[in-house]
Amino acid sequence: MPGRTHSRPTCQIDAPTLGRGLAELAEQAAAGTPDSCGATATAVLAQDPLREAAEDPTTAATHPDLSALVSVQLHSGEGPILAAMDTGRPAGADDLLHDDRWPCYRARALDAGVRSTATLPFACDGLTVTVSVYGLRPGPLKKAAQGVTGLLGDLATESMARDRLYRAALAQVGQLDEALRSRPVVDQACGIVMYVLGCDPDQAFDLLRRLSQRSNRKLTELAETVVRTRGRGLEKNLIAFGRSAARGPGRPASAPDRDLPE
Repeated sequence: MPGRTHSRPTCQIDAPTLGRGLAELAEQAAAGTPDSCGATATAVLAQDPLREAAEDPTTAATHPDLSALVSVQLHSGEGPILAAMDTGRPAGADDLLHDDRWPCYRARALDAGVRSTATLPFACDGLTVTVSVYGLRPGPLKKAAQGVTGLLGDLATESMARDRLYRAALAQVGQLDEALRSRPVVDQACGIVMYVLGCDPDQAFDLLRRLSQRSNRKLTELAETVVRTRGRGLEKNLIAFGRSAARGPGRPASAPDRDLPE
């Protein structure tokens, strides 16, 4: 098989960055495992179990034919990748010609000329990575893979897990920053609602929040509208919505929030 990398990232995890890391790991695993003809690497989050995930995990392979061997396992629910993830231990076959544990995977592998296979699982901070190596001849690839490939898998999984957590932290910081920047305008809008309805701060915020949900508009956008107009033209709507919200379920279909200006 040609020694070129074929990556097929999906949107389950930070695909572009993770796909590059998996591609490098697959290349290194193939180069570091004697008698292997190629390798694949997969990654999936712990909260999206492989068997239950709606989409395939992020995958990289040193050859497109090997990507197909990953796909057949995910679609059939059988194979060394799933076995390794289920047990947390290496899985594979010394000779698929005489091993009938995974019929669908075995048929596809033999059709591609693969006779032996080994998969190593790694887990770190909610990220599970598997590295699989393949051989064109029968032989104990599992023992060979546990050397250099095992060390590479540990290091790569830890690195990718940390990168994922770092990016998640950055995203959370961005959300907090946006929340802090939007807080003043929300507070101003609450003040206007308090003046119009004669309510307290908690009641004003709760009314804006519910009005945001009813009108399918972001709370910040709604608050900006209230502040921009200084409440002018909204008095009747706010009062009517406040009364209808207080009545609870069963309010008239002609809800006043539909008439709020953009």
